[in-house]
Amino acid sequence: MKIGALKEPSFENRVSLTPDVIDALQKLGFSISIESGAGNQAFFSDSDYQQAGAKVLPKSELLGDSDILVSIHQTDADTFSKIAKSKLYIGTFSPLAQPTKFKEMANFGMKVFSMDMIPRITRAQSMDVLSSQATVSGYKAVLLAAANYSRFFPMLTTAAGTITPARALILGAGVAGLQAIATARRLGAVVDVFDTRPEVREQCMSLGAKFVEVEGAADASGSGGYAVEQSEDYQRRQKEAIAKYAEKADIIVTTALIPGKKAPVLITKEMVESMRKGSVIVDLAAVMGGNCELTQNDATILHNGVTIIGNSNLPSTQPMDASKMYAKNIVNFLKLFVNKEKQFNINLEDEIINTCLIADQGEIRHKAILSLLT
Repeated sequence: MKIGALKEPSFENRVSLTPDVIDALQKLGFSISIESGAGNQAFFSDSDYQQAGAKVLPKSELLGDSDILVSIHQTDADTFSKIAKSKLYIGTFSPLAQPTKFKEMANFGMKVFSMDMIPRITRAQSMDVLSSQATVSGYKAVLLAAANYSRFFPMLTTAAGTITPARALILGAGVAGLQAIATARRLGAVVDVFDTRPEVREQCMSLGAKFVEVEGAADASGSGGYAVEQSEDYQRRQKEAIAKYAEKADIIVTTALIPGKKAPVLITKEMVESMRKGSVIVDLAAVMGGNCELTQNDATILHNGVTIIGNSNLPSTQPMDASKMYAKNIVNFLKLFVNKEKQFNINLEDEIINTCLIADQGEIRHKAILSLLT
């Protein structure tokens, strides 16, 4: 089987396959082609791929030469029209967030696997692109906050006096939130963290954060690590608790997402206006409307002296390591399709494969996506 890695859109710096995974894919029985220039923005040259054993081809040749196409973002309609229906297309397509756009892609008839639909089970951890890329987002969110913050993060004792440490509030203790906690603590901030799941308390405390709990949250154990919708009474008490901590926070990083739905508003306009000037909010849920009422996706605004950063693609700002992590997720996913004799087989009895095959022969297979289209 031949795999072809497509060049990403101009706004994306990452690439779906990196030179360091070429050998592993070849050992599985695949031959690899990369679209010319696909790795440039992630600092992988065409010669890097060639030295690793991959072919570098223009897009027109790549599309005709590959049995399996891989990317991060969904490619354009013109490219789809040139891809044979018999081919497999693997990427991260956010079908729950943009079902209509995904339906348009599915109409071209390929077998489409969306990596962001991988079930969050133990066996799938090595191929969980949401977790690998959330690690990057949580880390970079704190660095971005530090770069825009008007003061130091750590406590400093100087000849000019003592500088108190920054207070960071992390909303959501999933993968991104935990990485944000760890990074903020490394920089010397005092960290408070809020999550609706009491079972993450120990993880947060082990990283040096204070865990803020509001009792009575809906059970999120079956949500795959995501937030779930809460009752009106809980939301009221939740906002009251968050407001107390937001008022004294210098840095807020928000990470709460509910699959296929608008992000819950956790930071209101009034909360922002209660924060002291020079503070920073980094909203990682910006692409789904934001956890802050004032967030604008892909924009940085200043409101009442508070900087609010809505960046939905922070992994693209750390393209080399983010690409390497994504590429390893792809390799581990493709291992599911190869048996001991290196024969390729789509085994729909495998829970991971079955869940990720979102479209086949022009038909949407996933019930949740179908419900969003009706």
